[in-house]
Amino acid sequence: MDNVSFEVGTGEIFALLGPNGAGKTTTLRMLAGLIAPSNGTVQRDGRVGFLTEAPGLWDRLTVRRNLLVHAKLQGVSDPDATVRDALARFGLTSRADMLGAQLSKGLKQRVALARTLLHQPSVVLLDEPTSGLDPESARDVRELIRELRTGGRAILVSTHNLDEVDRLADRVAVLRTQLVALDTPAGLRSRVFGHRLRIVLAGPAQAFAPQVYGPGIMDVHVDGSTISVDVDNVSERAPEIVSALVAAGARIQIVAPDHPPLEEVYLRLLNEPAEAPS
Repeated sequence: MDNVSFEVGTGEIFALLGPNGAGKTTTLRMLAGLIAPSNGTVQRDGRVGFLTEAPGLWDRLTVRRNLLVHAKLQGVSDPDATVRDALARFGLTSRADMLGAQLSKGLKQRVALARTLLHQPSVVLLDEPTSGLDPESARDVRELIRELRTGGRAILVSTHNLDEVDRLADRVAVLRTQLVALDTPAGLRSRVFGHRLRIVLAGPAQAFAPQVYGPGIMDVHVDGSTISVDVDNVSERAPEIVSALVAAGARIQIVAPDHPPLEEVYLRLLNEPAEAPS
């Protein structure tokens, strides 16, 4: 890792993206205090909870005992009541007496997340929280992460799941051993693709492309019945473009901001020079 600097606020979900070896897990381990940074400082406000990629439960202990041991190690004042509340909150009460070895991967991840929050951390670090989970289990974990935001915690998520980042993250940092980019998902899209408007017509669009050009139009791309327009301001230019197309006889079916997949944004950003450190 080289010259990586960022801040995460309370009530924010902050995602770390990058290829294998980019430094995501290393960054989380430094933030958790497990390893020291080679340079610079890490400042944390309050306690830290760290969900590692592997749940790390004791197979021969029950779910309840796994949580109780961790609660006592963390110095929780009333371990029994805390574990009882955690079992209820995470829908694990009926599984409390199951051994760790008997749990599905989704249930293990749920238990591990409950364990991460037993001591009420104000900073939560999540390393690949939905990796390998089935769609239903992954959805449940995402809902739990959203609940953490409403609890006023600062949440950092390291993941390869770009769709998940798009659904959850308030801001995204793209790493390639250095900080490549840092912004909201919408801001990253704008940086790479500009502000684009998508218009779908009832028929081939090529003949209507000339009607779109005008003030504030930077680029026009036609694909079949779809026109994609790079504009300086979507809300201001959309009515002008629609009026011009209708006047030319176009039958418009859809007008909406054009949101390319975050995967396309991410892959393009990896090929850009890294940002200068602030």
